[in-house]
Amino acid sequence: MNFHIIIPAHNEEDYIGKTLESLVQQTLLPKAVIVVNDNSTDQTQRICEDYASTHPYISVLNSTSSNKHLPGSKIINAFNKGLAVLDNDYDIICKFDADLIFPKDYLEKIANHFKANTKLGMASGFCYVEKNNKWILENLTNKDHIRGALKAYRKDCFNQIGHLKPSMGWDTVDELLAKYHGWGILTDETLHVKHLKPTGQSYNKASKYMQGEAMYKMRYGFSITLISAIKLANKKGSFRLFKDYMSGYFRAKSNKIEFLVSKDEGKFIRDLRWKGIKSKFL
Repeated sequence: MNFHIIIPAHNEEDYIGKTLESLVQQTLLPKAVIVVNDNSTDQTQRICEDYASTHPYISVLNSTSSNKHLPGSKIINAFNKGLAVLDNDYDIICKFDADLIFPKDYLEKIANHFKANTKLGMASGFCYVEKNNKWILENLTNKDHIRGALKAYRKDCFNQIGHLKPSMGWDTVDELLAKYHGWGILTDETLHVKHLKPTGQSYNKASKYMQGEAMYKMRYGFSITLISAIKLANKKGSFRLFKDYMSGYFRAKSNKIEFLVSKDEGKFIRDLRWKGIKSKFL
């Protein structure tokens, strides 16, 4: 299977070389890897160009955007710039972070999953972070959720969900829309990917409000947002985050911010969320 990989990168000189090295060592090499160097002021560009000079399937696209770190919009806008310059000759499109180390058989095993199930729309392994000199599961979400750091989509699924939304919550709404269109989601617990920079490390106060805004934009409604905010804040060990999430939700509602999904998609999403919530109490 042909893999196209897009890696948005902003000031990742400490990590991007390790990510690219793990990709060039794959048992199944990608057809194309494009690093979108998004306004970096460090050595990110030089490191990527060094790899591109010796591996013809790697390329670098330099882009200028804001230095402000806003989860979702900045990353996906960079991803879309990479997507625009790639050809359409691929089976699987990946959005990877610039701070990952993949096991050597990662792409091969992901390809095998897609080959085995023609209705599989998305697949991934699991992110692990280093703590006390041990690599442990980065346990921020349910195990059936594919982290935004390592997304892989079948082309037909990617096209059917309308690609990726430049908004916080993009890595949740993509899965919900995939399910809406009848695609399966798979996470492989045997694939351990080292995540070198913990999620949320550079998020600012405005970013915290955006999580609640995303819940509004996905048409969760108040009750599901409340439950989701409690659960997420509890996982991160911060009641303050719960207040931020709910504030973001109510701000978005009062400002009547545009939704990411249609009414029908929203109803499907709420039904799916309620089903998941009720299953934990039965």
